Amino acid sequence: MKPLNSSPQVVRGLFPVPRSVLSNRLALVLILGEFVVGTVGYMWLEGYTFRQAFFMTTITVATVGYGAVKELSPAGEWFSSFLILLNIGIFAYALAVFSYYVINGEIFRKMHLKSINNKIDSLRDHVIVCGYGRYGREVSQNFMHHRMPFVVVENSSAIIEEMQSSGESILYIGDDATHDETLLRAGITRAKALITALPDDSENVFIVLTARQLNPTLNIISRATQVKSQRKLRLAGANHVIMPEQIGGFYMATLVSKPGATEFFSYITRESESDIEFEEIHFRNMPPSCKGKSISDLHIRRETGANIIGFKHSDGSYVVNPGPETILEENSSFILLGNREQLESLRQYLARLS
Repeated sequence: MKPLNSSPQVVRGLFPVPRSVLSNRLALVLILGEFVVGTVGYMWLEGYTFRQAFFMTTITVATVGYGAVKELSPAGEWFSSFLILLNIGIFAYALAVFSYYVINGEIFRKMHLKSINNKIDSLRDHVIVCGYGRYGREVSQNFMHHRMPFVVVENSSAIIEEMQSSGESILYIGDDATHDETLLRAGITRAKALITALPDDSENVFIVLTARQLNPTLNIISRATQVKSQRKLRLAGANHVIMPEQIGGFYMATLVSKPGATEFFSYITRESESDIEFEEIHFRNMPPSCKGKSISDLHIRRETGANIIGFKHSDGSYVVNPGPETILEENSSFILLGNREQLESLRQYLARLS
């Protein structure tokens, strides 16, 4: 992962100014210090009240040309001259800082990042996507389609710029996902899942290991490019390990052996062409009145039109097309198939029963 380029832009014909030299905080401190020195100096040398001394300092620093509050003593005249000369240097520095931040867009960049960080801090039960490459981008598009909250962690400045110019309101953090601090900024302790889709298996292992330590209950899904990396990723704490090349090879092979079935499955999973979707209902999310009831007693198909096509046992095993006597148990779930209208009716039906 390439580090973000945080160096300031170079003005043609000039050497680049180090960012640490032009500090808006230092400029503010210098201006406030000038007012403190001026106010205290006039009160001490001329016997002015605080109000008079502050006013005299203001008109001297601003060089507006008003007359003195009272006739100045020789010491006061020398002090005023010193204050004016000091102000020339401070004003020049403050102007340079302001120009730098405006020309390089630092002010708006900081406002933009502040807004993003505030939104990330407010997220709960979101997904962290590490890497915005081919697979990370596809995952993000899917989440946006389903309006699922997520945060992208990407360390490439070129990809961050591409993300910004796309016009899509994606929450992102431009940093290295292998760092604990980065994952904490992404809200890993409040997240429900993490997907790491980096092309380097060793980085994916490191991210999975770090994420599992920061959130022991997190659902972690990792990409792998090599078969030998699957075991390492699972040992590191990944719940699921996906090999895109393996899935692609299996899909191409089944297009030869079972073309009709494969094309149908591909059709129902392409949301741009089909409104058929899958839904999983966990035991913990079922209304109390539905727990302990069989499929025939729930009347889900009659009331919503959705079909229960699978049952996941608490040990992770599956039953396809479970019988009507099947009962949802602790740590188990139903897999349902239906169109968007039917699945929305399912949610409303369960809400009425709760």
